[in-house]
Amino acid sequence: MTSANPTTSTLGQWRARAALLNPLAPVRRRFQRWWQARLPLHDTLTLTQRNVYILPTSSGWMLALTLIVLLIASINYQLNLGYLLTFLLAGSALIGMHICHANLRGLTLHLKAPDAHFMGTSTAFEIQLSSDRKSPRYGIALAVHGSGKEPHHWAWTDVPAQGQSSVQVAFKPERRGLHRVPTLTAETRFPLGTFRVWTYWRPAAQVMVYPAPETPAPPLPPGEPRAGGAGSTPTQGIGEFDGVRAYRRGDPLKLVVWKKAAKSLGTGTDDLVSRDAQQAQRQELWLDLARATLAEHEARVSRLTAWVLQADQLGVDYGLRLPNAEFAPDSGPAHKRNCLEALALC
Repeated sequence: MTSANPTTSTLGQWRARAALLNPLAPVRRRFQRWWQARLPLHDTLTLTQRNVYILPTSSGWMLALTLIVLLIASINYQLNLGYLLTFLLAGSALIGMHICHANLRGLTLHLKAPDAHFMGTSTAFEIQLSSDRKSPRYGIALAVHGSGKEPHHWAWTDVPAQGQSSVQVAFKPERRGLHRVPTLTAETRFPLGTFRVWTYWRPAAQVMVYPAPETPAPPLPPGEPRAGGAGSTPTQGIGEFDGVRAYRRGDPLKLVVWKKAAKSLGTGTDDLVSRDAQQAQRQELWLDLARATLAEHEARVSRLTAWVLQADQLGVDYGLRLPNAEFAPDSGPAHKRNCLEALALC
């Protein structure tokens, strides 16, 4: 009979529950919110003595305890070599403290503007570290500052003398919309690991999180008759918008949807799609939140996101109707970005 070891996820859930049961957890969270609110918002931060902190690590406290024991033993037994060893180790620790603090002090951190991404995926912020010092800096780590006992996912780098270095820090938001970049932390324990030098940084940049598209993507809705034009019965030959159809021999090359053709060739198929000029003149594609026949609001937003991506991939003009906004039929990267941002904020 064998017993299964607890998985990592189970341990994580147990630690989260233990943190919630901790009576000091609300006080700690309130203090962290108060402390972070006092930090200024800047996308560029220069580390000085005013915003760099230092404390001994567990190894540092153990070294201090060892030095006390060595000193007491040297005094009791009048050991000259014991005195020598004690003061040699103490001097090394003091020099290491100075080097550790100087390793982070004077560094300049700059956050590059993050790109928008879809909910459920991680985004990486690129941070540039610049140093004017004539000696290199080693063992510098950056991460998103967690709350409570959440582990930090450190990204390590070295900064050359009078040079620059870049590092990427991952962040995974849980909600769509416009989010401020979370508080970041940088630290170093170079050279001995007996002291921890760290700082907190609140960037002013914001990141747009698009809704997660529905998968698999449903077919596009039928086109609507153009204003002032006669409508026609929708033809859904390929299960997509009426303005495109399957390729027919003799179709002009300018009517071929080349984005769709490139994807088909990349997947090993030869399914070509052409624009139906006659249908496109009578029909226009409108993506309406009210036409997404789903019960939950988030599910309807995800379906419209999938429709926007599908219509953009096909290269057809499409409009977007939301309760608080409406975008006329258009195409292109700018129109796609505007529609996705509106869906993220609706």
